[in-house]
Parts: sequence; structure tokens; C-alpha cells
Amino acid sequence: MCGRFALSKSDRIDWAQFGVRRGPQLPPHWNLGPGRPIAVVRQTGEGAEVALLRWGLVPFWADDASIGERMANARAESATDKPAFRAAFKQRRCLIPADGFYEWQAPEKGTRKQPWFIQRADGGVFALAGLWERWVPKQSGKDETGEHEALETCTILTMEPNTLLAPIHNRMPVIIDPRDYATWLSPTSTVDAARALMRAWDPSAWTAHRVGLRVNATANDDAACAAPLDGGAHA
Repeated sequence: MCGRFALSKSDRIDWAQFGVRRGPQLPPHWNLGPGRPIAVVRQTGEGAEVALLRWGLVPFWADDASIGERMANARAESATDKPAFRAAFKQRRCLIPADGFYEWQAPEKGTRKQPWFIQRADGGVFALAGLWERWVPKQSGKDETGEHEALETCTILTMEPNTLLAPIHNRMPVIIDPRDYATWLSPTSTVDAARALMRAWDPSAWTAHRVGLRVNATANDDAACAAPLDGGAHA
């Protein structure tokens, strides 16, 4: 799965790559987790836009929003078939800027899970593949316009790990190549065309190092979360 990620270098985002005319100034984060608002790029009738959505997808048909607590990730292999994700995969794909993510390695007997931080070798920003959804509660108050308040949420797609991640975890996030951003975001792209973009990324362009247990607590959101552990073993 992909349960935490970082976006600490938002000043290095090339918004033009995403088709966004003017991107916002985003505060740095080193430990974003489910339930938090995260920046996504999505397509609208007026072009690509940046929006803050709650991480943890709530399907439009859900009875209540608590289901989102279990929907931080969606398996790429089955997202087009699962009722919770298939409508969003067809029409509401998004990109989630990041500059690193965490995975927890299964522990040896009697030890805790070991967190690792994975990033591009050049430290650059990349885009996680996501889906977004808009949910309106069946019973809710109305805002000042008289409309029911809506909740917009998202999920991150995951796939089988490549050779870098396989020793650490059995899943990894789907990362979209910048050349494919427009196709991924377009609601007119077919499901098959979008599925073809979910390819394993080249492990040679990435690095991984062990980090301390500070990242385990979502209240911690600083550079120390991603710092190498005692010089850190790298993969």
C-alpha cells in the first residue's frame, strides 16, 4: 500500500507539466497520511486545476463518509471493476504531486516494522496516480446557498512492486510518466488507455533508505521523518 507520502519541495513543481497555468504555493509536508487534505491535479471543463481533497475515497453511493477510512488505496489491477472505484476510474482520475513516500518492511520475529523512505535519485517531484470522488450525504445540513454540503475525496492507486520495492513491501504506488499526464487526466481517455499508463517504474532512477519510527505518528510532520536512520542503509 501507500499510506504516507511527502511533498516538501512544492517550489520545485513544474505546474506546466500538469497543464496548470498557475499553481498554488503549498506548505511543505514530510508525513501526509489518510484523512488529511492533499493537493491533487484534476481536469475540469476549464482545464486542469489544483484542488485540496481529503485522502480516503468516499464512493458517491456511500451511506456515510466513514468508509473513506478504508479507501486510502485502490488496487490498480481491480479498480476498474470494484464498485467503489470503477466510476471514478472512468471519469475522475487525478495526479497527486509528491517527492517521496514511505513503506513499512515486514519485521523479523520480535521486531517492529521498519519504515523506508523512497524518492527519485535526483530528489525531484513526481506524480502518484489517483482517483477522486464527490459525495453528498443523504441527510445533511445545507450551506448558505441552500445546497447540500459535498465532500471531495481521493485515493492512491497501487500495483505489484518492482525490484527496488519488492524486498521492502508487496505493493507500491502507481507513478505516471510526465509525458502521460494529459492522457491520464482526460475524462475522454478510455479505460484501456488509462490502464496502459500504469506501468512499473524504472528502479534505477530511485533510491530507498531506512528512517526512524518518528514517521509512525501522523502528528510528526517535519524533515526528521524522512532523515536516514543512523546513516541509513540504502537500496
